[in-house]
Amino acid sequence: MEASETEGRTFMQAISEKYSPENFPCRRGPGMGVVVVPSVHQGSPMKERLNLPSVLVLNGCGISHAGDEGEIVAAFCAHVIELDLSHNKLQDWHEISKIVSNIPNLEFLNLSSNQLSNAVLEPDCAKAFSSIRRLVLNNTQVSWDAVHTFTQEMPELEELFLCLNEYTTVTPAAMPCPTLRLLHITDNSLHEWSEVRKFGSMFPALDTLVMANNNLSSIQDSGEILQRLFPNLRSINLHNSGLNRWEDIEKLNLLPKLEEVRLQGIPLLQAYTSKERRSLMIAQLPSVTSLNGSVVTDGEREDAERFFIRYHLDHSEEQLPHRYHCLVTKYGKLAPLAEIDLRPRCHAKVEVRYEDKVEQVSIRLDQTAAELKKQLKTVLQLPTSNMRLYYIDKEAAFGPDELKYSTRALHSYLIQDGDEILVVPKTK
Repeated sequence: MEASETEGRTFMQAISEKYSPENFPCRRGPGMGVVVVPSVHQGSPMKERLNLPSVLVLNGCGISHAGDEGEIVAAFCAHVIELDLSHNKLQDWHEISKIVSNIPNLEFLNLSSNQLSNAVLEPDCAKAFSSIRRLVLNNTQVSWDAVHTFTQEMPELEELFLCLNEYTTVTPAAMPCPTLRLLHITDNSLHEWSEVRKFGSMFPALDTLVMANNNLSSIQDSGEILQRLFPNLRSINLHNSGLNRWEDIEKLNLLPKLEEVRLQGIPLLQAYTSKERRSLMIAQLPSVTSLNGSVVTDGEREDAERFFIRYHLDHSEEQLPHRYHCLVTKYGKLAPLAEIDLRPRCHAKVEVRYEDKVEQVSIRLDQTAAELKKQLKTVLQLPTSNMRLYYIDKEAAFGPDELKYSTRALHSYLIQDGDEILVVPKTK
């Protein structure tokens, strides 16, 4: 008997509908999937053959339970390696395990946005997930007890996603998980480093920690403790955290294998320009080879380190960071760069000659030759239509240059103070 609308649908009902030949035509080629023939089981939802790819996507299908386990066994083959069950109505780990246990080579499982906060996970049930390498539990409010049960019963687990779960604390595990390399735990409320540091003992092989949008306030451990807690951490993402001291950034240097950092949207950097932010951050993190997703080249690093020295030239000895002294040892004390204004000049004072008259006139260099004629019309009492203009560079050896292109801007002639504009009436 089919599940009611209030109960949701069975897994087999959803898969039989989505992967029927009408909705999912069979495609040929390597890795595209297999054809599953119908079951003779009475009452089976699988009335016709199914075209099952190796990656099954059943998100938002209203699935609340597995259905007849015999049907799942009949439908699945060893070729399925990824399963997306996000945004369904699953609330029971036993029901989920009935699905997963019949996919023996499953490596990726996405259960995001299924409400699992009250679901109890028994170790025997978690064993069904033993082949999975990547597990996504975003927005499930899954308990830390369930997380620890998984990490103990999943010997292949490498990547774990725990975003949007409203965590404010971290419950330590009784035993570490030696295989986990990536922890993605963004958009929670882990404000205190005393909670974050627990990940070090829980996941000793951790390579990548993504903690964006947690408003972490500071990094409090000493260098010796950081090296011991995170000996293999290569990449860390602290976007939109609450870090507001350069001392916290300096502590990242104590992570022995760190080479990739993401640190945008933190209070510490709000007062700086985008160029200053990147340069100061690169100079503070000498071992980092990628910052905010962009590779740090050798040339960019040298420019940033020299900028760092010059940026702190006006600081008192008490205000100078430790990194300043290291860089002065490397480059010496650098003099400030000369300030050169490369903006085009806006005005010039020129001599305007017309017949025997000479007038000192200030002209705008962003105007055109036609607009200059209008300006001189009132000075010389000469109609613009009867006016020819010549520019004379006093320092050049060659003769006058006629301003014959009416739309050309005056600054393109490189007019300087003291140059001449010669006005000649047109001959009739």
